[in-house]
Amino acid sequence: MLSVSSHSLVYAHTTISQSQVTSHSAFFKFSYNKLHHRTPFVFPNQRIAPWLLPAATALRRNATPDPPLGFLGAADVIVVGAGVAGSALAYTLAKDGRRVHVIERDLREPHRIVGELLQPGGYQKLIELGLEDCVAQIDAQRVLGYVLFMDGKKIKLPYPLEKFHADVAGRSFHNGRFIQRMREKAAALHHVRMEQGTVTSLLEQDSKTVVGVQYKTKAGQELKAYAPLTIICDGCFSNLRRSLCHPKVEVTSFFVGLVLENCQLPFENYGHVILADPSPILFYRISSSEVRCLVDIPGQKVPSVGSGMANYLKATVASQIPPELQDSFISAIDRGNIRIMPNSSMPADPYPTPGALLLGDAFNMRHPLTGGGMTVALSDIVVVRDLIKPVVDLNDASSLCRYLESFYIFRKPMASTINTCAGALYKVFSVSPNDARKELRQACFNYLSLGKIFSGGPIALLSGLNPYPLSLLLHFFAVAFYGVGRLLLPFPSFQRMWIGARIILCAFDIIFPIIKAEGIRQMFFPTSIQAFNRAPPDR
Repeated sequence: MLSVSSHSLVYAHTTISQSQVTSHSAFFKFSYNKLHHRTPFVFPNQRIAPWLLPAATALRRNATPDPPLGFLGAADVIVVGAGVAGSALAYTLAKDGRRVHVIERDLREPHRIVGELLQPGGYQKLIELGLEDCVAQIDAQRVLGYVLFMDGKKIKLPYPLEKFHADVAGRSFHNGRFIQRMREKAAALHHVRMEQGTVTSLLEQDSKTVVGVQYKTKAGQELKAYAPLTIICDGCFSNLRRSLCHPKVEVTSFFVGLVLENCQLPFENYGHVILADPSPILFYRISSSEVRCLVDIPGQKVPSVGSGMANYLKATVASQIPPELQDSFISAIDRGNIRIMPNSSMPADPYPTPGALLLGDAFNMRHPLTGGGMTVALSDIVVVRDLIKPVVDLNDASSLCRYLESFYIFRKPMASTINTCAGALYKVFSVSPNDARKELRQACFNYLSLGKIFSGGPIALLSGLNPYPLSLLLHFFAVAFYGVGRLLLPFPSFQRMWIGARIILCAFDIIFPIIKAEGIRQMFFPTSIQAFNRAPPDR
């Protein structure tokens, strides 16, 4: 029997009733496979309370509403940020009976050039959370795989969806529309209070336990909010993550975003990846009449949008894309509205803090080439939901913190697989003057063109359908050895053997820094970590 911590004294002036009172006689002991391969559970439809309709309608109209309180008194959980991660988390916890106070800087519909492609594995997580209807009525497009273009050749790489329900596929859409639908759904729940405000700092007790947040409301009023658990989901530019992790943010490149209007892709319902010089170019449909183009520019600087960007796109990029898209590409450049987004990577390196947790891009980022960010975030939310569900009392912050350390282990199969795929593929697909890197790039294209398991395996990994780090490692080095064999046959020479050895070394140099940052033990030997078998705290 755990005693009430000093943390709970903050709420002495408020009556706190725990909505979720079901106790479990025995906690389901998570296993490495079951946690990530469970039968999807779909929540029943929830009717919007009449007094919440104005808030939901205002969100739908792209307004900045002041939603009515969904509950009175203190919250069980504060969620900072109402993007993909924050909105999904708020809905999920509220469905389990938690009182959730969401504080979002701007409740208007966001307009971003990333977060527009949800992999099939991410869509499965959306189903598990009961949020699959959020991709309905936003003109979302089904995505069935990728097509790779390189040196005049192309290969079609469909997702291996044969064993899944017919509805399972990728989805691409306007990021803002998707977020607004999730905000609507969360705001419609009685247990959710959604408020516009800017969180300026975390509130701490005894300099070690987070007990809430200080924030500025839409009207400019400084307020404090308290809860036993605060979850930070304030995105890639988070100003709160430094209190909860060791942020090692690396900007590897920039995406230059354009929208092509009323054009046909060479392969509809497929993402198009052009292995261009110096780095990949992406095309995918985000509505029935719009195609997103993302041009990757490596390095720390990009041409100015006001002067040099249009010339760079026309002179360097246009000639490398499929002829069917060139006219629409030039027209999009001439219309302007060129957007630029830094591509950041940040390994998850938390220091567990009582009363607080990081999620989403605030916690972990990878290169967006493979479109895995939302899939990782939604997978993390499923893990958090399953861990918190049996916990009746959230007030013992230190015990809850020790228990939630298992989150960092259970998230690894999906997160580390997608993170490693993203980092490794970006380096392999980018042009390099190094002969070994050139051979590895060609070997990867040829390996995928073999079809069957040679293409289906890697695509299942990056799409979140097969989150097994060991399988990723095997495929990656199979590509490297395939490249060596291709180089040595039919007549090996000393020079070719030397390049072959450098290919293997190059493969090590690419993948092992990524795996080291993810955690070798967490990726491949999770059961050896004490937190893996940690049980939930008693009442």
